[in-house]
Amino acid sequence: MKNKNRSFLSDDAVSEVVDFSITLGLMLLAIAIIGIAGYPMVEHMKETGHTENIRQSFSVLTPNMNKVVAGKAPSQSVELKMHGGTISVTGNSYMNVTMHTWNASTSSYEAVSHERQLRMIKNEYKDTTVAYENTGAWAKYPLGRAVEISKPVFAYDNSSMIIPMVTITGTNAISGSGLIRVISDGGHLSVESYRNVSRVEITLSSDYYQAWENHLSESLGMHIIDVNTSTRTILAGKDYNPDIEVFITVSPMSVTVE
Repeated sequence: MKNKNRSFLSDDAVSEVVDFSITLGLMLLAIAIIGIAGYPMVEHMKETGHTENIRQSFSVLTPNMNKVVAGKAPSQSVELKMHGGTISVTGNSYMNVTMHTWNASTSSYEAVSHERQLRMIKNEYKDTTVAYENTGAWAKYPLGRAVEISKPVFAYDNSSMIIPMVTITGTNAISGSGLIRVISDGGHLSVESYRNVSRVEITLSSDYYQAWENHLSESLGMHIIDVNTSTRTILAGKDYNPDIEVFITVSPMSVTVE
């Protein structure tokens, strides 16, 4: 009888040890799975949050920069938070506006052009860039087309059109994490007006040309004539009957980041 009890207790002890080993193994497996799959997920969520914060910060930056563009403020200083990327004053974007205007002395239309280099304030984080360029804010993600964050201040009301040209100067950049300031100082705002314009063509070269293409087409009703993906350039145009008046504003702005 004693031997039977010892055997019974021994079997129970072995069973408990086996159960504990299985439970411990499952726990270790679960921890390993969480470590392997969960950590990248957490990192992805953090990166997504940082990207959204950058996008929102440029939604705040844009109207402040546009106060300088419009001559409503001589300068602006905007505080931005960095998350390990780079903010720089950079780029070689440009815009050319060609108008067909009526010349009374020759009784014919003639082409008049305005071209300016634009450049941008750009935040690079991972594979995503967000930028302020020519009164608008734009984003470019690893997959998909460039998108518009804040509309540029182009305007058209069937009888007149306003086309801004913001020429940004400056070359400095800051990398890392923490708070930085973007400081813009305005120059002399000039406005050129043209009456009796029968056609407007806009050539624009930009890293965000796809978003510009959508804006010119959807907001200004212009026809996209050509898209050059290798030079990131679009050509848009439209005929106007009756003729319209066109105002081109040129706003020089010096920008530093510190």
